This record gives sequence, structure tokens and C-alpha cells, in this order.
Amino acid sequence: MAAVLLVEDDETIGSLLESALRMHDYDVMWSRTGSEGLRRMTIDEYDVVLLDLGLPDLDGIEVCRRARAITPHALIIMTTARTQEMDVVIGLEVGADDYLTKPLRLRELLARLHAHLRRGNSSNVAPLSIGELVVQVAARRVTLAGEELSLRPKEFDLLHRLAKEPGAAVSRDTLMADVWDTHWRGSTKTLDVHIVTLRRKLAAAATGGTATPTITTVRGFGYRLEVPAQ
Repeated sequence: MAAVLLVEDDETIGSLLESALRMHDYDVMWSRTGSEGLRRMTIDEYDVVLLDLGLPDLDGIEVCRRARAITPHALIIMTTARTQEMDVVIGLEVGADDYLTKPLRLRELLARLHAHLRRGNSSNVAPLSIGELVVQVAARRVTLAGEELSLRPKEFDLLHRLAKEPGAAVSRDTLMADVWDTHWRGSTKTLDVHIVTLRRKLAAAATGGTATPTITTVRGFGYRLEVPAQ
């Protein structure tokens, strides 16, 4: 049973989400404020944090930033009524893995949760090696030249998906379907932000040699994980 921390100040929305999630066998803890949600994260471990950005006490972006530091391995999904793309981008940059816009569609939320948690279960899969990069799928660890990279859940999933076909161009639609949700209907800005972050982390961990894979943009199509020259 997956543990979900619901951080939502609206009583109607919160009650609906809590009931729906419990009916689908999720263990739900509901916090009405950002500060209460952060306190809960220091007490218990959660698989998913479902975080409203429009909270009464703390800005949801700041809650997201602190939440990622407290619970680095949890999936953080923002829920927002904000239409500004920049709010979503900032949320993704500070730690969120995904977002849903309000009014929420319960079927879409449940499908997204199921997809995220299913992809997190990757036991008994052999590691992938591309140059100095090693993706340990079962352990959900990535090392570059022997040093471990600190990746958020969807950063790992995205790098794993690209590493499954090194040197091949993978379309944006395929990456969204395989890493986020087969029924994705929203913006692909999530993908772009995660690619930028992955590039930054790979570059920061690079040893200066030629065995570090890089992520190339295939204009008008998608992305490719380049195989280092031997």
C-alpha cells in the first residue's frame, strides 16, 4: 500500500481526494497547511506527496523546495489552479516530478499515480552501462566514473529510458508516454525541465574525459543519449 501525503487547504477538494485515494487502497495523510505538511514529512516516510501550490500559510513553491530536501526519494506531484507556465517550471526546477492542473480529474490522477508507482518498481533488471555512466535499475542508482549522482525519481526514470536505447533518437511523445503517463494530455514542459537538470548534473559530475554520455536535442523530434567514443 503506497503512502500518500495530501497537502491541500480546500476542504471540499481535500475530502474528495482523501476518500477517492482511500477507496483505491492508498494510505492517506491529509495536511491542510504547508507547514503541517512539512512537519509530517519529518515524522513519517511517504511514497507520494500530492501538493497544492495555493496554500494559505506558505507559498507552494517554497513548500516544494523544502519537501524535496526532506524527502528526496518521494514522488512530488503539484496540483495547481495557476495558469502561468513559469509557476509550473519553477515548481519542477525546485523538486516536483509532475503536475496536474485544477479542476482535477480523479481518473487522470489515479492513472498518473499508478503509472508513477509502477515505474518505480524495477527489481531484477540488469544494470546499463554507457561509457562511464552506469544505471543500476534495481537499486535506482546512477554512477558516473564511480561517483553516485543524486537524481530525483523522474530524473532517474528519464535517464533510464534514454539509456535503454543509447545512440537512438527517442521522440518527445515516447518519452512522455514511457516516463510520465501513456495518457498524457498536458504540456511537455515537464520533459524539457528534467532534460535541462539531467544535463547539468551529468556535466557537473563529468571527469573531463571522453567517456561521459551527453544528451543531445534532436530538433523537432526528441532527445538522444550519445554513446561516448571508445
